Amino acid sequence: MRPEERTTLQPSLFSLMRKPCPAVSSNKRKQTAAMTRRHGKSMTRENVKLAIVFADVANSTRLYESLGNKAARVLIGQCLSVLSSVTESHHGRVIKTIGDEIMCTFADIDHAVDAAIEMNRGLIDLRVDDNLPPNIYVGIQFGPVIVEDDDVFGDAVNVAARMVSLAKQRQIITTEETVRSMHPRHRNMSRNIDRTAIKGKSGEINIYEIVWEEKDETIMLDASLDSLIAETSLQLRLGNQVFVVDQNHPALTLGRQSHNDLVIDDIRVSRTHARIEYRRGKFVLIDQSTNGTYCAIQGEKAVRIKRDEATLFGKGDISLGRKIQRHPSGKMPFIHFEVKLA
Repeated sequence: MRPEERTTLQPSLFSLMRKPCPAVSSNKRKQTAAMTRRHGKSMTRENVKLAIVFADVANSTRLYESLGNKAARVLIGQCLSVLSSVTESHHGRVIKTIGDEIMCTFADIDHAVDAAIEMNRGLIDLRVDDNLPPNIYVGIQFGPVIVEDDDVFGDAVNVAARMVSLAKQRQIITTEETVRSMHPRHRNMSRNIDRTAIKGKSGEINIYEIVWEEKDETIMLDASLDSLIAETSLQLRLGNQVFVVDQNHPALTLGRQSHNDLVIDDIRVSRTHARIEYRRGKFVLIDQSTNGTYCAIQGEKAVRIKRDEATLFGKGDISLGRKIQRHPSGKMPFIHFEVKLA
């Protein structure tokens, strides 16, 4: 909540809040506990290993535009109903639906894969008038999580959410770690399609697709291109300091405090001001600051990035919190960068 949206408690209400709660009798506590158990709301916390599946209805915004609010809402509701039924029929559990997305869990990774395939197939008969049936994106991750009451938390949840964001329509996306946990039948249906950095993970991880449609025979890019991408690096210079971002060093933090990789002690620089990430041969500057980051690609005007990101290419300069201006002495009080091919 933003500061300007906060309301001040009236004195009378505040004084009421400070009054001690009346003692609860032993009898009352027993009744409350019994009601809690009866309604399945007991506070439980459990560490387990589960397959997390996110399935997201594709192009839902376009559905609302083309079908109208009422028809689109009905269609998306039907989609979520099918996804829920498929989950339960494959021994899974629906955790929640969020708009046009469903989150579910499975104790067995192979049940999760079978369910993901069936989810795609189950939507074929859903359509409005002569429109094509809706499609979904699916992301899966198998790993340790915390189950608390009716929700699930943990690294596997975050990775599964990232996987669904990488998926295309009718695609099931997962990680190499998850593929290794699968039965050979499903493992043989998987193929490595990419490497990418995941927030909270050191380095890049291999991304896999579960190929469930026989007609899907897309030819993969030549391995030499992957090799070329892997050799790309970003070199940054600040005075006598040199920093490199590449496949082996996929992230660099910039800011005023000493925990950053590149430190600039300036009042206009935030404690953690920005970061640069390597994403499959590309270098992305991400601003996290109060005053923004200025970036000038060689031959182009400088642009200000604030709470946003931009791809770095060629050569150029970066300035944290201040406009890029050359000092009369010829010194550069900013960071020079260059993208290089080894």
